[in-house]
Amino acid sequence: MAAEPRKPPLQLFLKLRRALGGRAGWDGLALQVLFVAALAWIGYEIVANARGNLETQHVASGFDFMSRTAGFGVSQSLIPYSETDTYTRVFLVGLLNTLLVAVVGIFFATIIGFIVALGRLSPNWLISRISGGYVELVRNLPLLFQILFWYLAVLGALPSPRQSVSIFDSFFLNNRGLVIPKPIGHEGLVALMIAIVAAIVGCLLLRSYSRRALFQSGRVVIVWPYVSTLLVGVPLAVMMIFGAPFTFEMPVLKGFNFSGGARVTPEFVALAIALSTYTAAFIAEVVRAGILSVHKGQMEAGASLGLSRGSTLRLIVVPQAMRVILPPLTNQYLNLTKNSSLAVAIGYPDLFSVFAGTTLSQTGQAIEIIAITMGVYLLISLVTSTIMSFYGWRLARSIGA
Repeated sequence: MAAEPRKPPLQLFLKLRRALGGRAGWDGLALQVLFVAALAWIGYEIVANARGNLETQHVASGFDFMSRTAGFGVSQSLIPYSETDTYTRVFLVGLLNTLLVAVVGIFFATIIGFIVALGRLSPNWLISRISGGYVELVRNLPLLFQILFWYLAVLGALPSPRQSVSIFDSFFLNNRGLVIPKPIGHEGLVALMIAIVAAIVGCLLLRSYSRRALFQSGRVVIVWPYVSTLLVGVPLAVMMIFGAPFTFEMPVLKGFNFSGGARVTPEFVALAIALSTYTAAFIAEVVRAGILSVHKGQMEAGASLGLSRGSTLRLIVVPQAMRVILPPLTNQYLNLTKNSSLAVAIGYPDLFSVFAGTTLSQTGQAIEIIAITMGVYLLISLVTSTIMSFYGWRLARSIGA
């Protein structure tokens, strides 16, 4: 076959111009190239300026400081930590403390928010007004003020350890926190955890089987006796075979403080309460708006089927409203996680306090520490958004949206 003749350069240029959409497309491409070049130049200037400032101040750059000894204590740590540990260990301690208060805050904020939202929609006049008053009061007060209120005015007013409020002679509440029995694990603990996980998986499989039988053949399968047996019987059988999985170390008052047991610090309690109640006020409005977005005919249809108001909300209205609720609900979760950085005001050792605060002041590695901290908060936000997006996708499949 004869070779295809080469097109002149002018024809190639005209063909490329038509592909870009004529003169407007060509101009758009030129603008994009200039924009990228401007961004590259700005980035280069920032890096060069930062490097020059570091050289002027004789500050070494890099991440070698992470292996140096920290030399300071942390009031709360979920993993073993001492003053001889490195800054890497400090970073892990702060990260786990941040994740702990974020998870606890999200859990309680969601529960409180849904309860308050349903209260605002309640036909009971008193409940509706109390719920509305809660929303208007809490969401219009600054979060930092609420954190200080719980820490100084409420928890700070509790008695000293020697006059602690005793609960069953095992739990002691005072101005230094809540002292509780500390569980000490034994050999059977691992077997018990495996049994609990296996029981939960079995319950999920039974639930899936019952739903499939209902939708495919209309047959109602009663699974609660089997679920109860799995959740209660399997762990009990494991404990009978392997013995007690753990024992409790009881707190004992010695001198002016308690010895033994575990202590929940007042900083953590104040921060968790403030984050939960503050975010719950916004979640309540999100949930209320989502429920109101569902046509009122859905409530009437549920009533015509003989369902109670609560069953209609739980089975019909709320699943449809979740499509509207999920995006702003995700935003509230992200805000709660980022607002946990206000813990520095009361000394709670979160990531921002012990790493971007104490570690930064000791090492002077501002660029590296700020970059790591920004990256961690960004990663937490992306993971949270991914989980919520996956839940939204599953929800859309389940309701046929």
